[in-house]
Amino acid sequence: MAAAVPAAAKANGAGAGAGCCAAKGPGYATPREAMEKGPREGLLYVTCVYNGTGIDKPDYLATVDVDPSSATYSQVIHRLPATHIGDELHHSGWNACSSCHGDPSTSRRFLILPSLLSGRVYVVDTAKDPRAPALHKVVQAEDIAEKTGLGFPHTSHCLATGDIMISCLGDKEGNAAGNGFLLLDSEFNVKGRWEKPGHSPLFGYDFWYQPRHKTMISSSWGAPAAFRTGFDLQHVQDGLYGRHLHVYDWPGGELKQTLDLGSTGLLPLEVRFLHDPSKDTGYVGCALTSNMVRFFKTADGSWSHEVAISIEPLKVRNWMLPEMPGLITDFVISLDDRYLYLVNWLHGDIRQYNIEDPTKPVLAGQVFVGGLLQKGGDVVYVTDDDKEEQYAVPQVKGHRLRGGPQMIQLSLDGKRVYVTNSLFSRWDEQFYGPDLLKKGSHMLQIDVDTEKGGLSVNPDFFVDFGTEPEGPSLAHEMRYPGGDCTSDIWI
Repeated sequence: MAAAVPAAAKANGAGAGAGCCAAKGPGYATPREAMEKGPREGLLYVTCVYNGTGIDKPDYLATVDVDPSSATYSQVIHRLPATHIGDELHHSGWNACSSCHGDPSTSRRFLILPSLLSGRVYVVDTAKDPRAPALHKVVQAEDIAEKTGLGFPHTSHCLATGDIMISCLGDKEGNAAGNGFLLLDSEFNVKGRWEKPGHSPLFGYDFWYQPRHKTMISSSWGAPAAFRTGFDLQHVQDGLYGRHLHVYDWPGGELKQTLDLGSTGLLPLEVRFLHDPSKDTGYVGCALTSNMVRFFKTADGSWSHEVAISIEPLKVRNWMLPEMPGLITDFVISLDDRYLYLVNWLHGDIRQYNIEDPTKPVLAGQVFVGGLLQKGGDVVYVTDDDKEEQYAVPQVKGHRLRGGPQMIQLSLDGKRVYVTNSLFSRWDEQFYGPDLLKKGSHMLQIDVDTEKGGLSVNPDFFVDFGTEPEGPSLAHEMRYPGGDCTSDIWI
């Protein structure tokens, strides 16, 4: 991103989060501008995994045509393979986003692909041919480990200094105590660690920074040595999974506060501030307890939290446990901060909440697009009057929906939600059995009523990753070439 921080921004205390001025760089000046003036998405870049499926091929980045006027609408039009087998491509980010809008010397060109298991970081050039991205560079895991001690890279965000920051979930052996934040420079060389020495908490996962409040907040999944082998409830009891939010000084890297979410906040995963950079509140989705926890700044400048949305577990039969959590694994916030969308990977529904009052979210829409409780499956939920029930899940273009809604991405205008159904290959197999791995993922589009609220499945959109040339693959995170609701941060 920016080669230097403007003096005016430094004077305002924004530091590494600054970079705005009158000139135009990548992205948009404000979230509202992105929502109102941003183009309709035409392409989606999707990380696709072969690791763990039994197919001995590298993972790849798929380019999906999402332009309804195109002859290849709802199809994979290009595949860029990784260089090695066993990476587990997972999340992705950009070398530049709207936080660099003030620097005309930068451009949103390179997509950053951390490999969760191998530790490599792939850098992909999307500018030469957006429909057929090309590999630009591979940052090797050995280089990262040697210079920083870090492994298991996850979330990537760009900084207005020109650096790229990537959260790492542990050391190269998978110990949670070795986690921290990797910095790559603008040429994608390993620069070091972001956080100050001794300021690495136990466990890491996702993060989001809000420069006007000089704060970064990160979440905590679990020890890689535990989650990479599959989910074991005993590991939660043994303290191998997280329940904390970590509050850092931004951009200084000093750990200022740790919020213990307690028994209501087990496995806090995705974390997002509201898009409005003046706001001092956001949410984190806690998977195991299926609560959306709101975090916020208090009058004395410290941070606190409260449960804002609670998805009750369901009493079930024919499953591994007597109760099934929803398992909130992803959520997005619309660019106007009006709606929040979350997924319940096990229950199988996507929910839309009105968060115009962030303290009191109101359910505005819901649709079931898979899950373990759909009609025709073995598992049933039990009502209060002891009746066995299952959810009606529509077929799309003649396909029974597999797995459950997992990763979601929202269009800039807020009118379309895209959803894939793979979480992590080992967990996919554990919770959904070999069927998902053998038949592969799919992508759906959900139409959104942004006026009154409401969700509906688009019957004409279905991307079947079960028919890929090299065999069925598992599709995970999605990015638009021009940025989206979960990659762009405003300053």
